[in-house]
Amino acid sequence: MDKDRIAGTAKQAKGAVKEMAGKITGDAKLQAEGKADKAAGKVQNAVGGIKDTLRGK
Repeated sequence: MDKDRIAGTAKQAKGAVKEMAGKITGDAKLQAEGKADKAAGKVQNAVGGIKDTLRGK
């Protein structure tokens, strides 16, 4: 498994926590940051998947 996939998954989880914390506290900025982190994590995870495919793993 590529390191980008691992980092992307971690970033998605961090984003989900931030987003939920933002919803609970009513902090729109924190919620938006969480959504952005989740999106960035998905992209990074996809890049890692492509790398794995190109390597034949």
